[in-house]
Amino acid sequence: MGNNENNHVKVPKDHPRLTSLMYRHKIIEGMKNLVVAEAGLIAHGRGECFDYILGEITNKIAIQAINAAVAQLLLAQHPVISVNGNVAALCPEDLVLLSKTLNAPLEINLFYRKKGRIDAIKKLLKKAGAQKILGVDENTMVEIEELSSNRRMVDPSGIKISDVVFVPLEDGDRTEALKKLGKTVIAVDLNPLSRTAIWADITIVDNIIRTLPLMVKIALQYKKYTKEQLKNIVNEFDNKKNIQDILEFIIEYINLQKEKAFDILYK
Repeated sequence: MGNNENNHVKVPKDHPRLTSLMYRHKIIEGMKNLVVAEAGLIAHGRGECFDYILGEITNKIAIQAINAAVAQLLLAQHPVISVNGNVAALCPEDLVLLSKTLNAPLEINLFYRKKGRIDAIKKLLKKAGAQKILGVDENTMVEIEELSSNRRMVDPSGIKISDVVFVPLEDGDRTEALKKLGKTVIAVDLNPLSRTAIWADITIVDNIIRTLPLMVKIALQYKKYTKEQLKNIVNEFDNKKNIQDILEFIIEYINLQKEKAFDILYK
């Protein structure tokens, strides 16, 4: 593509990988602007692989998990949306809109704390319309003792006192730590077998770029529901069954694609 592909290469609108390439370039730009860590590029590519075997759609199983996640966040006393570099680079506007819709603050929480990254993410979120962002003052941060990585540093007004934490594109070690602290964890993870997916209370196996706008739409609807209605939605959700259903979906999808490929190659 050349050295300046992000600035000069125009992907044709009829390109079959148009959406994927657009967001790939967002991640690359995010890395150049310190928002995304270098390892974030690898993580994004790994996610794309899983999205392929999900058909790159938000299926009914994921929608059920999204419904439960939104209901849980609306029932929370102190909900918090945890933000890392990849999520901020991919969909900052959707993050801010979801935060405002749910009345759940955004808290920056990073594994790779390269100098300038927090400021870069804060600037990006501010540009997207965020007014108050937690996790930016290192002098006031406190530790989660159950964790040894940089993610142990949390805001005393945010994740520390939260009862429900939304952790899109999360590290499994912190999900496990948050669970041990008695917090309800909602995750977005394209890998249904990751530690994050297994440990979370509600696992949305979907692409974050599709999940967040749908969460906003559902939140606007669910805000009109009673607490009892929201509790029923949460209680009817079974995360173990959710993951099992997703795995069955993947198996069926791969088998279908195998048949299609054979038809093309050997007809």
